[in-house]
Amino acid sequence: MSKDPNGTSAQANRLAADIRRQNRPSTLVRIGEHLRREWQLYAMLLPTIIWLLVFLYKPMYGLQIAFKDYSIFRGVAGSPWVGFEHFHSLFNNDQFLRALKNTIIMSAYGLLFGFPVPILLALMFNEVLNQAFKKTAQTIVYLPHFISSVIIAGIVITSFSPSAGIVNTILGWFGMDSIYFLTKPEWFRPIFIGTGIWQEAGFQSIVYLAAIAGVSPTLYESAVVDGATRWQMMWKITVPSIMATIIIMLIIRIGNILEISFEMIILLYQPATYETADVVNTFIYRQGLQGGQYDFAAAAGLFNAIVAFILVITANSISKRYSRTSLW
Repeated sequence: MSKDPNGTSAQANRLAADIRRQNRPSTLVRIGEHLRREWQLYAMLLPTIIWLLVFLYKPMYGLQIAFKDYSIFRGVAGSPWVGFEHFHSLFNNDQFLRALKNTIIMSAYGLLFGFPVPILLALMFNEVLNQAFKKTAQTIVYLPHFISSVIIAGIVITSFSPSAGIVNTILGWFGMDSIYFLTKPEWFRPIFIGTGIWQEAGFQSIVYLAAIAGVSPTLYESAVVDGATRWQMMWKITVPSIMATIIIMLIIRIGNILEISFEMIILLYQPATYETADVVNTFIYRQGLQGGQYDFAAAAGLFNAIVAFILVITANSISKRYSRTSLW
């Protein structure tokens, strides 16, 4: 009786696989061997891991305040549960809805007008041939980022002062009356967005300059041989080469769309401009720290975080599907 060689071979392969599975060390053993082999790397990571656990993950225990009738005397564990009552109150609160609307509008304006500026700055710096002028200009536009928000706010308040501000002084030269810009709700958003662009655009351009530095010089050399102008090289080589970086930065910016600069708004706004200046973060500040409604403010903060998470996931998925560029 002849034996099927294919069947014998399959049985031998299955037997060999069973032996390998039996002799293969367990997952815990493999992890232990890996840790013993790479312990220096994990020792270097340990301070960062501890920092993350203490300052980022441990505070998440307090998120349950948003679902409790919180009392500082009872503590988090002793406060009774109220479910989604605070969220229901939140979405029926006119001030919160106004703050949410202002946050979205100012973030949209900031994204529309502020996001392209660092890219344009980086492209312009890349085209400057005079190194002395280039370094001087870069230093000037980087400088506002390193100035305290309090000082920046002071400069803005002084510049738009109705009595001695440079803006009203210039208006006076043309026979126009002084305007107290910071008490006019319609002027707050342009001032805030313009200040943010002035303060951060230069520093943010560093990311794009670094991406441009990574573009292969051979691409430009080939373009010169083909007779391309500097304008054509910028739009046909530089911009497409840094598009992945632009998309990544856009995803991050979309994820932070509800994170308006709290410090600058709290320094510039006043009750007269709440109509257009009040945002989610300042609403949380007033309700939580000033009003003592910690549970209500925690609900607003949790809502803010959930929306940011959803926006990042959505933007990343869309980018991954259509451009094959994503954060993960």
